[in-house]
Amino acid sequence: MRSFSLLLLLTHAASSAEGLRTRTGKTHTLKLHRNKNAKPVNELQTTSHATARSSRASEYYGTVQIGSPPQEFEVVFDTGSGNFWVPSTQCVDEACTAHKRFDSKKSKNGKNIAFADMPDAEVESNGDRDVVTITFGTGEMSGIFIQDKICVGEICATADFVAATEESSEPFSMVPFDGIMGLALPEMSEGKRFNILDAMIAQGALAKPVFAVYLGMDDEDSEITFGDWNPQRMDTDLFWVPVSIPGYWQVAMHDVLIGEKSLNVCPEGRCQVAVDTGTSLLAGPTDIVNKLTEQLNVAPDCSNFDQLPNLGFSVDGHRLELQPDQYVERSYDGCSLALMTLDIPPPKGPLFIFGDPFLRQYYTVYDREHLRVGFAKAKRGVQDQPPPANGSLLIQS
Repeated sequence: MRSFSLLLLLTHAASSAEGLRTRTGKTHTLKLHRNKNAKPVNELQTTSHATARSSRASEYYGTVQIGSPPQEFEVVFDTGSGNFWVPSTQCVDEACTAHKRFDSKKSKNGKNIAFADMPDAEVESNGDRDVVTITFGTGEMSGIFIQDKICVGEICATADFVAATEESSEPFSMVPFDGIMGLALPEMSEGKRFNILDAMIAQGALAKPVFAVYLGMDDEDSEITFGDWNPQRMDTDLFWVPVSIPGYWQVAMHDVLIGEKSLNVCPEGRCQVAVDTGTSLLAGPTDIVNKLTEQLNVAPDCSNFDQLPNLGFSVDGHRLELQPDQYVERSYDGCSLALMTLDIPPPKGPLFIFGDPFLRQYYTVYDREHLRVGFAKAKRGVQDQPPPANGSLLIQS
């Protein structure tokens, strides 16, 4: 499926990693569902705080709980956005009623929050409050702020989130998930209490201030692990790359390669790439994507598929390669590159995106304390994994 990723380019920063230390916390591994049959939807998103970019949504999503007693929702775990949102019962649009909606009146501990910059201030009797609007190329959603308990399995934290009060039919009625759990850094969040990962860490919910993502191929299992990573999902050791510009989980990339040929597309050997679990394609600046498209020259009828080279990315001295069947989409209609153009203006751009085709080949770990991303070759062809023997407890649900 293809639609949108909430890659919000928020201009204000929230809390930093400094002082974020876990107490005795937990580790939880959640299985992710994969939807492979939805219609493609290209979107352009903006908010009152942000410029935005064209993107397509992830095929992978899982179950979370909100409130007390818990209400369940299916959400995309999106490293390219910093906020959590789901539809609310105040929304009567078709896109909302087709999904699960959060009923704040049924949660005994929930609070209606008035303003993003006052994340603990409840709505007063005069009813004044912020309304955030997120606009897409073919539609938009608007919502209000609520503070409540949010759980991924046994890992819970109290945080602020957006409850949608309006949603346009397109694209929201066409997606199989209810909302988005943003897992980007706090610079991408609406306010200080809106970053779910930081809330988990600050409230001692996680054994370690990390999470990790494994996206399966075809009928393989997929999973996200909070509080640790699972070495049994890795075919190689992890190597770590520092976050270059906080906001996205963004790292420096030194070049793009076709086979053994360097394209020399990164000025002074330094491009930027965001590792994005919320986008189902690879993406990059128009001029570079056009150059790749021309040089790879994938035949629409797949006639040259067996002669196509590997596509490589040089990151911190490591070559991260994709084989043709990993960067080309093959169907009854023929072959096409799993690659889209994306032009993000400075200071966040220009930017490449490592979306699902990359993440199906590489296991990724996101370290909040040390502001770094870990990469390892994903172990393929393995179904459910038992807990590792290194003392970590990976609870599966």
